[in-house]
Amino acid sequence: MKTGIDHFIHRSYKLITASMNVSGRSTTHNDAETRSFTNRQIRIAVSIFFFCQGLCFATWASRIPDIKTSLQLTDAALGSILLALPAGQLTAMPFSGRLVTHFGSKKILRICAVLYAFSLTNIGLATQGWQLALGLYLFGVFGNMCNISVNTQAIRAEKLYGRPIMTSFHGVWSTAGFSGALLGLLMKALHVSPYPHFWIATTLVFILIAAFQVYLQPGAAAMTEKKPFFSKPDAMLVQLGIIGFCSMASEGAMFDWSGVYFQDVVKAPAALTILGYTSFMIMMASGRFVGDRLIQHFGRKKMLQISGILISTGLFISVLFPQIVTATIGFLIVGFGVSSIVPMVYSSAGKNAKIPPGMALAAVSSISFLGFLMGPPLIGYIAQISSLRYSFACIGLLGIAITIMVSRLRALHS
Repeated sequence: MKTGIDHFIHRSYKLITASMNVSGRSTTHNDAETRSFTNRQIRIAVSIFFFCQGLCFATWASRIPDIKTSLQLTDAALGSILLALPAGQLTAMPFSGRLVTHFGSKKILRICAVLYAFSLTNIGLATQGWQLALGLYLFGVFGNMCNISVNTQAIRAEKLYGRPIMTSFHGVWSTAGFSGALLGLLMKALHVSPYPHFWIATTLVFILIAAFQVYLQPGAAAMTEKKPFFSKPDAMLVQLGIIGFCSMASEGAMFDWSGVYFQDVVKAPAALTILGYTSFMIMMASGRFVGDRLIQHFGRKKMLQISGILISTGLFISVLFPQIVTATIGFLIVGFGVSSIVPMVYSSAGKNAKIPPGMALAAVSSISFLGFLMGPPLIGYIAQISSLRYSFACIGLLGIAITIMVSRLRALHS
């Protein structure tokens, strides 16, 4: 079994490297030729890479309970090990933007997308807790590099279209999340262990990378003047980062605590405790596919303000009326509210005239991601002091903060 898999690894690697050489040029298309591709081809290619990244992450997430059981981890041990993934992401953040700026997003994305998929399979090999932590750390490192480079590609594609299309890319990521979850359910039903399951997903990713990497934009390296390591941050990027922080704190709270809220506060039957999370995810994905049209109609600034209001409104409805129907409606509203904020923030950051897109994205995503890390623990701490309802109400205030901050922005790229 392992011999066959090792043989497959070798052949898969040869397949991918055959479609690109070390210098990052296609064997059949050079960088000048990639510019002749249609906007639609470029957009589809970028969407495919968003899908690959979302599929890898969802594939791992779908097998967490099985890996926990096989390694005989306690809840506390698993919680500590899971911190390795965001630790890897945070480690890569200071370097991702510089690498993308120096080598170009196309080269970094093609390499790191392959490494990200490889690191997924390594997670499936873990037989001890420290091995799982190491695998997750590398998964986080390559995941962050993919995130910065693929969003840089998305900004280039949006520039070609001359209108907002960023939220649709993030919608594809959400769709991949559903696909990965469904694949995980199928693998569990067929009693397929995580390692071969991860290789099935990775094989699909390899095929997609080999087929669509040629359509990526060249992403030529940018020549920038050297700056001191510690320099005054761009005020606009800091504000965008804080807006992203508030949105991702709300998003992280919904990811980790929506089921608990329905169980402990709403008192939903066991079969319906997942309703809150499901309604939030469905509306967040749906919102990302209609978000571009809404941004084009209302403008980015007004859309951000509306989104902040929706986050607060949805959470306050859930807190004031903690019944199944009203809480579900509230979570739907929250899902729509957070759906377009991060894509809009990334798009605006990438259009900063003073800083290359890769470095601007790295700066904004670093601040934003802290919200994703701090939101869930904040919920727990406040709930311990008072109650879960009060903690959700506090998260609801972040939506108001978004609206106020956006109102004070002097300029916002549309």
